[in-house]
Amino acid sequence: QVQLVESGGGLVQAGGSLRLSCAASGRTFSSYAMGWFRQAPGKEREFVAAISWSGGSTYYADSVKGRFTISRDNAKNTVYLQMNSLKPEDTAVYYCAEAIRPIATMVYEYDYWGQGTQVTVSS
Repeated sequence: QVQLVESGGGLVQAGGSLRLSCAASGRTFSSYAMGWFRQAPGKEREFVAAISWSGGSTYYADSVKGRFTISRDNAKNTVYLQMNSLKPEDTAVYYCAEAIRPIATMVYEYDYWGQGTQVTVSS
C-alpha cells in the first residue's frame, strides 16, 4: 500500500516562502513521476507542478512558474515543493500524488494521494 505524507504547510505573509515535503512509502518511489496539486475552498483541485521519475523533467502551472520549484530525492523517497514570493491566491490545501504515467498534469493521471497540507498566505 502506497502512503504519501505531506508536511511543511503553514501561515506565511505575502512575499514569503515555504517548503513542502512529501514522504513516500510502499513501492519503488524512484520509478514514478510525482506531482503537486492544490485545492482552494469552493474550487476544483488544480495542477501545480510535476517531476519525472529521475528528476530530469519538470512542469509547472503558469500561475506558479518562476516562483515554485519541484524537486525530489530518490534516496530519501521524498519530493519537495519550494514556494517563493507567495501570494494570497496561493492559499489552498496542497496535495502530493504519484503518477501512473511518465509525466502527468491531470488529476486522473495520478493514483495515490496524500492527505494534504494547508498553506495560508496573508496579505
